[in-house]
Amino acid sequence: MSAHFDVIIIGSGAGGGTLAYRLAPSGARILLLERGDYVPREKDNWSTRAVNVEGKYAAKETWRDSAGKELHPHTNYWVGGNTKFYGAALFRLRKEDFGELPHHGGVSPAWPIGYDELEPYYTEAEQLYQVHGERGVDPTDPPASADYKYPAVSHEPRIQQLSDDWARLGCKPFHVPLGIMLDERNRRESRCIRCDTCDGHPCLVSAKSDAQVVCVDPALQHPNVTLVTGAYVSRLETSPSGREVTTVHVERNGARERYRGDVVVVSCGAINSAALLLRSTNDRHPRGLANGSDVVGRNYMGHINSVLMALSKCPNPTVFQKTLGLNDFYFGSKEWPHPMGHISFVGKLDGVTLSAGAPAIAPGWTLEQMGKHSLDFWLTSEDLPDPDNRVTLDRDGRIVLSYRVNNEEGHQRLTDKLKSLMQQQSRCAVHGHECHQGLFSRNLFVGQRIPLAGVAHQNGTIRFGHDPRTSVLDPTCRAHEVDNLYVVDGSFFPSSGAVNPALTIMANALRVGDHILGRLGSRRSDAVAAAAMGAGV
Repeated sequence: MSAHFDVIIIGSGAGGGTLAYRLAPSGARILLLERGDYVPREKDNWSTRAVNVEGKYAAKETWRDSAGKELHPHTNYWVGGNTKFYGAALFRLRKEDFGELPHHGGVSPAWPIGYDELEPYYTEAEQLYQVHGERGVDPTDPPASADYKYPAVSHEPRIQQLSDDWARLGCKPFHVPLGIMLDERNRRESRCIRCDTCDGHPCLVSAKSDAQVVCVDPALQHPNVTLVTGAYVSRLETSPSGREVTTVHVERNGARERYRGDVVVVSCGAINSAALLLRSTNDRHPRGLANGSDVVGRNYMGHINSVLMALSKCPNPTVFQKTLGLNDFYFGSKEWPHPMGHISFVGKLDGVTLSAGAPAIAPGWTLEQMGKHSLDFWLTSEDLPDPDNRVTLDRDGRIVLSYRVNNEEGHQRLTDKLKSLMQQQSRCAVHGHECHQGLFSRNLFVGQRIPLAGVAHQNGTIRFGHDPRTSVLDPTCRAHEVDNLYVVDGSFFPSSGAVNPALTIMANALRVGDHILGRLGSRRSDAVAAAAMGAGV
């Protein structure tokens, strides 16, 4: 099969799906290639055993780590990409994250664009993905041109109590910005039912603002947009000059297909996008497509993340607990002037999910009891770009992910801050201050040799910048060396910040989409003018 399109987008997640939505009304012929299919709607969507223990929807492939050991990544190949399973926490990077920022472990580099250039697109992405939030409470919140369109998701009583405790201690807790289709003023007709299987699960009622629901399906209402599923892109072929991609090679249902496009956009996730470029070698690009700088695959980042459980003698009846965040220590504290990171929550853990992670069991507790009595925190700190943290391919073409964590001191201090805050909770009316049992660290998935979020928050492998010697992409996310090649997933990040990258990927896809629309419009104007001259008009 061979066909020609104006734009070919590889990947349908936060970057590719959002870009397809942006370009769809233009009338341009758009092909969206996705290696997966639609997530089947079934009861197992909400089964913690099927999702977390059996890994029913996880990718069934094996990578390698730097020592050659097998690595089973927790990533998802479906229409909508990893947004089908994300927790829908949609944060802007802080304004300071776009500049050079010193850390205890090194320097986080500046971006080639400033926050102000991305700000209008952040606002648009928040409205598109129906983000519920509040401005002006988080002390690190960057300036915004508009309020959130949807009100913040309310805290349940146990989370509200914790928020009040933190405020009493002088902190500034805030409502996490969430992309869920919840109407708390009209719960009967609300699409979202505020369940306990949102984070890490696909939404059975399509009420999570993922890329498939919000962007891909609406884009497909336009007759000029085509989605091909089950399409694994094996390589990109260029013209003899190497200056433009001419053919996208696809393996689908045991057959090989070729597609041609005027513009080709890669959005497979930072790891797979780097792998695709590295597979696409030729005489003009011997180290991989657009890799004259030898930067493709390097500077992989995924954050330093911990899930910490705080146990109490009193149960935690919260159903949807991912509503509270704390950024008071994002840039440091009076005692320690270096960035530490972000504190929030994961979805409520239960005994079944805990069994998948094999945590240390607290004395006198069963896993089921721990799940019923825990507050389940998510801590994120920034890891710094390191060229030796990288994606490569082995001799058989399989992905090798080499990663050594750095900048750890800030994360340890963030953990200590959380422990201190939890030790100062309000006195329990039943158990007094003995109610709090301490913090227990856990791993979410047995056998993973890198943290789960190290894949979920993947970024940085195809960085953008002004200098072709130190970056792969220019500030519009177009390859320096290949005129019609763009990348719009998290690969373009020069630094990772300490919040979920999803909203930044979405906002940037809208920004790049406007650039591509301008490019397509210019070419069409030239074609019309040429046709008019040929007709003697």
